[in-house]
Parts: sequence; C-alpha cells; structure tokens
Amino acid sequence: MSFPTHRPRRLRTTAAMRRLVAEIDLAPRHLILPAFIREGLTEPRPIESMPGVVQHTTDSLKRAATEAAELGLGGLMLFGVPTTRDATGSAGLDPHGVLNQAIADVRAEVGDELLVMSDLCLDEFTDHGHCGVLDGQGRVDNDATLEIYGKMAVAQARAGAHLVAPSGMMDGQVAVIRQALDAAGFQDIPVLAYAAKYASAFYGPFREAVDSQLSGDRRTYQMDASNRREALHEVELDLDEGADLIMVKPAMSYLDILADVAAMSPVPVSAYQISGEYAMIEAAAANGWIDRRAAITESVLSIRRAGADTVLTYWAAELAGWLKEGK
Repeated sequence: MSFPTHRPRRLRTTAAMRRLVAEIDLAPRHLILPAFIREGLTEPRPIESMPGVVQHTTDSLKRAATEAAELGLGGLMLFGVPTTRDATGSAGLDPHGVLNQAIADVRAEVGDELLVMSDLCLDEFTDHGHCGVLDGQGRVDNDATLEIYGKMAVAQARAGAHLVAPSGMMDGQVAVIRQALDAAGFQDIPVLAYAAKYASAFYGPFREAVDSQLSGDRRTYQMDASNRREALHEVELDLDEGADLIMVKPAMSYLDILADVAAMSPVPVSAYQISGEYAMIEAAAANGWIDRRAAITESVLSIRRAGADTVLTYWAAELAGWLKEGK
C-alpha cells in the first residue's frame, strides 16, 4: 500500500520529531582540527585563501590545542612549516625542528586530554615540494623515501605524538612505518594511513598554508580522479600492512569513494574536508550567496553520512562550539 496510508512527512513535522529519527549525528568527538605552525613567527599569520585559518606561533597553537581539548574534539592534526628546507626534508627528522617541537609543546600542554596527531610527509620540508626524495632524473624515489618515513615516524613518536598519519602515498609506507615504530618500542602508536589520497585541484589553498615549494604536480603518486576501484585496492594494501585507521582525501568530491571504503573497512575511517572545500564555502558565504553556518554543518554531515567515523575539517572548533550551544 502507498499514499494515503504511507506519509513519510509525518516524521518531519517538528524539530523534535526530526531529531528523534535522525540517522546520522555530529558530535565534537567526530571532528579533527588540522593546524599549521610556522617556524619563526612572532604572531599568528592569516592564510589569505582560507579566511579564519592561520599559521600558528607556539603560543597560539597551544591555546588552540587547549580549546580543542575543552571542546571535546577528536584530535588535532599538526603540520609544520620550517624556515629552512633541503632536498631530503631533514628538518622533519630534527627533534627540535618545527613539527617535532610543536608535537612536544602541544603534548605537554594537553597531555592525554586530546589526541595529538602528526602529519608524516616530506612535502613541507623539501626544497622541491614533493612528498619524497628525488632520484637523479628528478623522479620521486619511492623506496629511498620509505627509509626517511620510518625515521620520521620514530621522531614524531619520541616527540609525543599519540598517532602518526603518513600522507605521502608511497607504496609500502605503512609497513615500513609500522616496523620502525615497533623496533623503537612504540608498538602502541597507531598509524592513520592516508590510504586513498587523490591528486586534486582543491588542494590549492593548502599550498599557501604550508608555503609549498612544489613545481609541477604529484600525479605519479597521488591517485587519479578517474579511478574508483583502485581506492579499494590501496585501502586493502594499507590494511594488510597494519594500518589502524584509514583516510580518504579529499572528502566532498569523493563521497562515493568514502562510501565504498566505509562499507568494506574493518577499521575506523576518516575523511579530510580539504582547503579548497573550505575556501569555496567561505567565499560563497562572504558574498551572501549561502547561509554559512547551515552550509558548514550540512557539508560535514554529508561526509559523516557517506561513512566517515571522523572528519578532518578546519571548522572543527567552530562547529563543536555550535554543537555545544545546541545542547
């Protein structure tokens, strides 16, 4: 039987009714805040293409971490921007380098009240902007890069990271990082693998955020936007290598990939709402074309609905504040 017996609108009559039957919810614990710290700053530096986001000083980063803990966020993902770069990204291994020092500072500030997560990649630290070291022909050398990733993981764990997140899309990266962590006595440090990371036009503002030195593109190691099945293959490989959590990046343009991955993954799934997604909504809202708060909330909810257990979003703190207000 159908209409008039079935009237789905009965379950939409009031806000209370809609809350009762909501299938997916948002809570602060679902949200991870990406944060940038730049070496040598005396005050936070706004990122022009990402209104409201800054490159932090040590003090402002610690304040942001304290706020994130008080809001009950799922975690803080740290990215470092050094003053000096070289061909091998050596600043990423330096225990006193900008990222490792930031990990230590934030961990000292919040302890175990907030998960301190660290991006594990070389792109911020190399003078050529690639996620790995280059061979004699200027190509990214996968296996030489893995050796550095293993050392970088141990350096971040020693600095105090609760979790490391390799984002370089090198073949075999999870296995090498897991082995390095275990050999150094960090068996309990989980690996959040950027398992399906696509070469995307929407990364543009992030390049400003980390002062990227990249010339060219990353299409020889990040995934092609045309491919869907390949994402599941990448995820399966990372799971076999020991990934404790996995990520899909970007989020909003790849919700089909996220849904596929969530349907097959035995471990928690994250998705990264990236800089270009953030910038588009902020720009449209600034022009009065959309309702900013409603659009932000809907966009993050769509990522959760597609299957993400957690969402990396630059609105994490603001959205968590709204959620607490709603309660």
